[in-house]
Amino acid sequence: MTSGNNRLNDALEAEAKRLGFVAFGVADAGAAPKTASRLRAWLEQGRHGDMIWMAETEERRASPRALWQDVRSVVMLGVSYAPGEDPLRLADEPEVGRISVYAQGKDYHDVVKKRLKALARWLVAEAPDTQLKVFVDTAPVMEKPLAEAAGLGWQGKHSNLVSREHGSWLLLGAIYTTLELAPSEPGQDRCGSCNACQSACPTAAFPAPYQLDARRCISYLTIEHAGPIPAEFREAIGNRIYGCDDCLAVCPWNKFADSGGRDPAFDPRAELAAPELADLLALEDAGFREILSGSPIKRIGRDRMVRNALIAAGNSADERLLPQVMALLDDPAPVVRGAAAWALLRLDPERFAEARTRRMAVETEPLVLREWAV
Repeated sequence: MTSGNNRLNDALEAEAKRLGFVAFGVADAGAAPKTASRLRAWLEQGRHGDMIWMAETEERRASPRALWQDVRSVVMLGVSYAPGEDPLRLADEPEVGRISVYAQGKDYHDVVKKRLKALARWLVAEAPDTQLKVFVDTAPVMEKPLAEAAGLGWQGKHSNLVSREHGSWLLLGAIYTTLELAPSEPGQDRCGSCNACQSACPTAAFPAPYQLDARRCISYLTIEHAGPIPAEFREAIGNRIYGCDDCLAVCPWNKFADSGGRDPAFDPRAELAAPELADLLALEDAGFREILSGSPIKRIGRDRMVRNALIAAGNSADERLLPQVMALLDDPAPVVRGAAAWALLRLDPERFAEARTRRMAVETEPLVLREWAV
């Protein structure tokens, strides 16, 4: 690689840091992707659950050039969202809901993409002949393997990226470019014999180190999964209402992650740091949209959020929530009604039996009957 390419790399990295990226690296887009076979096996085992787009985009996801034939280099960038407090601190406060750290501030899609576009404009100004594309988690791009190839860290046993400087708290973005930039040294696995993340998972979602069964993952169940949450996982969800940080939070490499390096865009919003379950159960669609404006949570919709809050309510043993739970038995959304029936069963089995008997006497619709077969 010529000295001119190296100078461009250095200038590009400096501009990236100026824009707020704390991690930078370059991967060769033509390098043989070692994760393509793992992706195929994961899909064949059905571990992607309802995420059918993973199977539909498998071929394009397998390598950068399968998505864009002309790409020569992939610039991988990271923004820190290292928490200022222990992400597990609310585990014993059942009256509130726990939201994954990354989702308590601004929508990272918007924040990171805006910066990627600014960096892309700078790169085009420096190298006018280049073509490029920017991606933030919404295209068939294997961000974590590419980040490892670019030297930002390595994919840990929890399958997420781990950085020596930033722990498990990096949000990733990618720039595909036709430029042949100097590739970085790839990341090296430093998990060793540690299995803290595997042991911490409440639902045993890791069948083996470096393997994740999304169907058992609380992040998948509370965010991606649209239907009723399987009964076997409901108690283990506890008061998690959007995502789960357990496997990330226990990683020993986090001791090197400085929360002061967290991007201010991801500072927790007051209403999302420890939301009261009672407030969440009262959400109507308009209120949900207003409160969650500018948040990544908005995309799951009101019904899924209230479903999650009802599961947390059922685990809370807080009888003060009974009136709201019972009111949601008549919610227009079947997934909410079913979760309300389960929450009622957990909070007051006798009242559940009475309500179920009354409902069975007047309802004949199979869907309604299934909602009460909790």
